[in-house]
Amino acid sequence: MEAIVKNLLTSIIILFISTSHAFSQGKTDLKVFISVDMEGITGVVNWEDVSRDGKDYEYFRKIMTKEANAAIEGALAAGATEILVRDSHGSARNILPEMLNSNAKLLRDWSGGFKSMMEGIDKTFDAVIFIGYHAKAGTPNAILEHTMSSRNITDVSINGISLPEAGINALIAGYYNVPVVFIAGELAVCQQAKKLIGEIETVAVKEGIGNAALNLHPEVVREKITEEVKKALLNLRKYKPYKLNPPYKLVLKLKNEELVHEKSFYPGAKRTGDWELTYENRDLLEVMKAFNRMH
Repeated sequence: MEAIVKNLLTSIIILFISTSHAFSQGKTDLKVFISVDMEGITGVVNWEDVSRDGKDYEYFRKIMTKEANAAIEGALAAGATEILVRDSHGSARNILPEMLNSNAKLLRDWSGGFKSMMEGIDKTFDAVIFIGYHAKAGTPNAILEHTMSSRNITDVSINGISLPEAGINALIAGYYNVPVVFIAGELAVCQQAKKLIGEIETVAVKEGIGNAALNLHPEVVREKITEEVKKALLNLRKYKPYKLNPPYKLVLKLKNEELVHEKSFYPGAKRTGDWELTYENRDLLEVMKAFNRMH
């Protein structure tokens, strides 16, 4: 009888340790948000590659969809139970719905809301993943680098920190206390994300050399994305939401006089220099609304 009780206690202890280990490595009911841009997709080197009238656009939207799938597969391997993919490029109608992994929901087109590339994010998510991202405007040796609008913007900064789209979107996620745990894109944006966010997993799919790019093979990239996404989501405690302290000071540098004059009439906006507008508020979402309307 004593031996039976001893064996039973041993079994309970082993089960407890195994369960504790599982919970320490992953999370039940894991909800993941994936924002997918296109300029940072493997092989993309020219605006024609990401434009609907470009001869290779249809090819690269397939690559874009496959890289989104690689992230989804990594999330599923880590135990994700709910995945939202936000198409975040151009028309927001690039990812091919039929090709996308059926375990994810796809958000297409722009709603007109201020969250833009982060439309759909809220506090119920556990982690954010960026796929196909690119460096901020003016970055040397970066492919198709820009910040939100290649036509209108030369720089966006908040509290004195110049931000790429990854930084702006990480702040929106951070408002909801959701960490950005992974980014895939060109080398330059991976470096910018690490500098801004700190602890984050990255896959550099290509390295800019002037207007050219040295690319990894698409299959290699997809394998790396799946592996690194899984690793990140199994170690969520490592990552912290990206936040800046209020009050928030947005400085927006635009490209032409007419636009600066027009946007200076946004409530609370002030012209503070040549082609420069400033907006301040203690509420980050109000700052993001202003940014959305001021460019």
